[in-house]
Amino acid sequence: MDRARVFIALGSNLGDRRGNIEKALDMLGHEGMAEVIKVSSLYETDPVGGPAQDKFLDGVAEVRTALTPHALLKYLKKIEARVGRTPSDVKWAPREIDLDILLYNDVVITDSELTIPHSLLHLRMFMIEPLAQIAPDVLHPVLGKTAAAIKKELSEGNQ
Repeated sequence: MDRARVFIALGSNLGDRRGNIEKALDMLGHEGMAEVIKVSSLYETDPVGGPAQDKFLDGVAEVRTALTPHALLKYLKKIEARVGRTPSDVKWAPREIDLDILLYNDVVITDSELTIPHSLLHLRMFMIEPLAQIAPDVLHPVLGKTAAAIKKELSEGNQ
């Protein structure tokens, strides 16, 4: 079976932020569900939206997986729970780990469970900067722009 090229956002702002991200990456890469190809630098960022909370550590991982997008989403939710994330009714609440599928090959999905590409990818520097670091030429399948071009537009305020 062909393995998809997937980019996953990594974020944490509770507890041992770096440790939480490393634990999630370890689970992702060592259980045979995905192969971690590359991981960006981790960036300390201010939270966007939600209640007052501590800064995040954010990054992006490139992985290869045979899982379908929906199966990958379910698997990422299991990893989040195992790292210590508990469900919250508060949107954008503080969290031990947040794993979001940014891109999955050039697939476009919009349904009640999943949106790919991530709906805020082109608007959030904390997602696009680490993506552009590890895959500057990857194309946003809806906008038809590279990660590097989107980052440049965001940094210039042209988005």
